[in-house]
Amino acid sequence: MDLLTLETPSLVLDISKIKRNITHIHKRMEKLGINLRPHGKTAKNIDVIKIALDGQAGGITVSTLKEAEYYFSHGIIDIVYAVGIAPVKLDRIAGLIKKGANITLILDSIEQVKFVAAKGQQYDLNIPVLIELDCDGHRSGVTLDDSLLLDIGHMLNREKGVMMSGVLTHAGESYQCKSVEEIRVLAKIERDMAVKCSEILRQNGLPCPIVSVGSTPTANFAEDLTGVTEVRAGVFMFYDLVMAGLGVCDKSDIAISVLTSIIGHQKRKGWVITDAGWMALSRDRGTASQKVDQGSGLVCNVEGDPLNDLIVSSTNQEHGIISDRSKKEIAWESFGIGSMVRILPNHACATGAMYDRYYITDGSTEIIDVWHRINGW
Repeated sequence: MDLLTLETPSLVLDISKIKRNITHIHKRMEKLGINLRPHGKTAKNIDVIKIALDGQAGGITVSTLKEAEYYFSHGIIDIVYAVGIAPVKLDRIAGLIKKGANITLILDSIEQVKFVAAKGQQYDLNIPVLIELDCDGHRSGVTLDDSLLLDIGHMLNREKGVMMSGVLTHAGESYQCKSVEEIRVLAKIERDMAVKCSEILRQNGLPCPIVSVGSTPTANFAEDLTGVTEVRAGVFMFYDLVMAGLGVCDKSDIAISVLTSIIGHQKRKGWVITDAGWMALSRDRGTASQKVDQGSGLVCNVEGDPLNDLIVSSTNQEHGIISDRSKKEIAWESFGIGSMVRILPNHACATGAMYDRYYITDGSTEIIDVWHRINGW
């Protein structure tokens, strides 16, 4: 099979780039003396995760229970569900644990401790829990100076049905950094905060075997992870335009793209119309706040090479509009009706959400395999 034989839009992965990206992070983790716990939310596919786990301890991170069930069905037992827990999910989690999964939850409130403990007692389980920390004001978590850290720690250590397993933080604000140096600074903040919280817990007689940090930007630029036990990251497997805009990768490292057909021209407007709209590319506009706004995606030829200043400047549900960001005349003869191009996405995770499979290539348009994805919650 060849890409030119596919119905569009389709999701394409370059296996050589995936392997190169993963090898790069593995070498960084080896140099820092730390285990990588890859995040399964980006790939949503066991073939990619097996490559990411090569040489690591074997645990992964997930963001949905569908992912947890899928990866567990493929033999992965050690799973961190890295989204604050809600009561309606606990029966499903308990069912997985009863089948042999080692699922660790995260929380940042006394209320969550209470209902997790109650569910653990109901099923005669000790459910392992990490206290979520807020290292950068980005999202959820307990701050370093909040007495809630010890309150939660003591309650987890005291209550039946739960088990205090450590702390976890995510430097999500790294996605907003304006330079590599800012990412390095935030990586140090992420590490220091997690380690200090672990020390506070231990000084108060509480166990803290796991100190978990991570994001793709900080995983790439952390310089010292002393006191940390694991790094979590996911986007590094594929990369995307947001990561390229941060200086975390080069555009040539982006392994994921959307294959789309040219279905029309609006020559007086300088528009090429495709069949990949926001359903195919996502509405993520993460590059809009960066130095270079890539619209809804960077246009490449069918071989995957970027085409100068051509971007997806606008989208409807099933239509994408390609235009030249510099307002230069489109080379219309290169965009015949029915021809194909590929789009590099702003956000790999969001772009993959509507697809049920990847078409695997290896530096050419030949399809060498098809890898299936899972979706949903």
